[in-house]
Amino acid sequence: MHYVVKDYDEAIEFYTKKLDFTLLEDTKLDEEKRWVLVAPPGSKECSLLLAKAANERQSESIGNQTGGRFGFFLFTDDFWRDFNKMTARKISFIRPPTEFDYGTVAVFEDLYGNLWDLIEPNETIKD
Repeated sequence: MHYVVKDYDEAIEFYTKKLDFTLLEDTKLDEEKRWVLVAPPGSKECSLLLAKAANERQSESIGNQTGGRFGFFLFTDDFWRDFNKMTARKISFIRPPTEFDYGTVAVFEDLYGNLWDLIEPNETIKD
């Protein structure tokens, strides 16, 4: 998935230092563009392609990649471990942890204001 960012290095810093994503690749394509892939810890199937906005139209989508709705899900096998770690790292949670039939969820903002669910599915959902 393409994920539009203001700056490659600040986005890499956020995802690798605040969310513990792995930097899979950072290849310079030309003077302006890089191919930057990050992935959640342990993920092999899912990654984000961090793409620096190249024009005004692309810049307008930074922080609003899903039209103001949450559209990203960060799954965990230990909600409270990750919630407490993220809180200590000053991640802004805009909805507190809530228990639902399907699992425990809290909504946080990334460095640009995009909304993410931190979610630990219940055992019945995991199977």
